[in-house]
Amino acid sequence: MHATAKAHPIQGLVKYHGMRDSELRYPYHDSISVCTAPSHTKTTVSFEAEAETYVVDGETVTGRGAERIQSVLDRVRELADIDRPARVESENSFPTNVGFGSSSSGFAALAMAAADAAGLELTRSEISTIARRGSASAARAVTGGFSVLYSGKNDEDCYAERIETDLDGELHVVAALVPTYKETEAAHAEATESHMFDARLAQIHEQMDEMRDALRAGDFGRAFELAERDTLSLAATTMTGPSAWVYWQPQTIETFNAVRQLRSEGVEVYFSGDTGASIYVNTTEQHVERVQETISELGIETRHWTVGGPAEVLADEQALF
Repeated sequence: MHATAKAHPIQGLVKYHGMRDSELRYPYHDSISVCTAPSHTKTTVSFEAEAETYVVDGETVTGRGAERIQSVLDRVRELADIDRPARVESENSFPTNVGFGSSSSGFAALAMAAADAAGLELTRSEISTIARRGSASAARAVTGGFSVLYSGKNDEDCYAERIETDLDGELHVVAALVPTYKETEAAHAEATESHMFDARLAQIHEQMDEMRDALRAGDFGRAFELAERDTLSLAATTMTGPSAWVYWQPQTIETFNAVRQLRSEGVEVYFSGDTGASIYVNTTEQHVERVQETISELGIETRHWTVGGPAEVLADEQALF
């Protein structure tokens, strides 16, 4: 009753915002993302513990974070019909709580490891419904690559699956790290109170159709232009809620401007961001070196990522304990 799993974080392309149910984490609409590698979370779970303990990057998790971890584990225990305390240890290979999707990889790895430790034999789409209880984005990190999470009010409808696309091998991401702490869950909680929410909801279904079509056609420019526009739409909604969340920092805007300047010079490049100040700069292998140099010259720390695969169970020798 011991297992270790690895999952890659997601970059939201058509992002969900707000949830119908904050406990089961049913979003208001479908969403699409792509996993980024080699950034990853590795998690070991044991149901042979004497007491329930959760440790992430060497720190004991308490409060709301612990409640979210427990919700995933409780669903695994329910499905496996076991009643045992769990020990969880997790490590991230990339900065967390800065807008790079650490909750997605964290809960995906947790769900994958816990399901295996409990002896459950499930498909990744089925495991995605378990991971979703910790973070809706984690559902897509379970299935990996370019994936869609369908909205719904039950596990039969609200699950993730992979979208096959030639862009798996074409996308290169320059991650522009702007290390400002962000709080996504609070923004989700008040999403519907923005006057922009209904306008976003009204157009999101067409945007989903366009993104799916662009991915299946392998149309890089169309897909990532849509992702760039969705970034601005999401920001407009969060900025106009009751708390008037403004996550962007001066370096965020500098990155936007640099991307637009590069594009005016014929470089195929687009920016994208989730809830946070850090930015994904999406380009191709032909241009990635120039793009990374341009962003680095702004004094911004960068990382070079490509498309990550689905969550996977690791060999015993890779366990964290």
